[in-house]
Amino acid sequence: MRAPESTHDWFALTPDVLDVGDVHDWAVRPDCGAVVVFSGTVRDHAEGRDDVVALTYEAYDEQVESVFADIAAELRQRWPDVGRVALHHRIGRLELGDVSVVVGVSSPHRPVAFEAARFAIDTLKVSAPIWKREEWAGGADWGTGASPIERPGAQPGRSDE
Repeated sequence: MRAPESTHDWFALTPDVLDVGDVHDWAVRPDCGAVVVFSGTVRDHAEGRDDVVALTYEAYDEQVESVFADIAAELRQRWPDVGRVALHHRIGRLELGDVSVVVGVSSPHRPVAFEAARFAIDTLKVSAPIWKREEWAGGADWGTGASPIERPGAQPGRSDE
């Protein structure tokens, strides 16, 4: 994936390996002293399930980028000082330890970067039409804890105002 050169938002839904370092490096700007990068990885358990060995992510591809754009717009409304925003999610089969999601946010100061990045990942999890199927030693099924999709503005968060 190539980072955009002429925009301050970078969205990706891809079967390719996600590079956390690329997101960090792209988020750096001369006017931003803080970069927060969150990465989610495939773990060996889920609620009520032990021995998870892999996850398969599926998405409603045509809608994901517009939801990511809505998340970034809401984030920028709440934290106007944010510099760059990256939202990346991997689809397909992922093994233990693989990176499934990366969020990167830069801002002039760390409190905004931390708050905005937290808002971004929490909102992505409930707003983006992305689903996971868990595989474990005894079988496979759709992930537990699923909830109805919410619009990005419905998520709690605080602005600098």
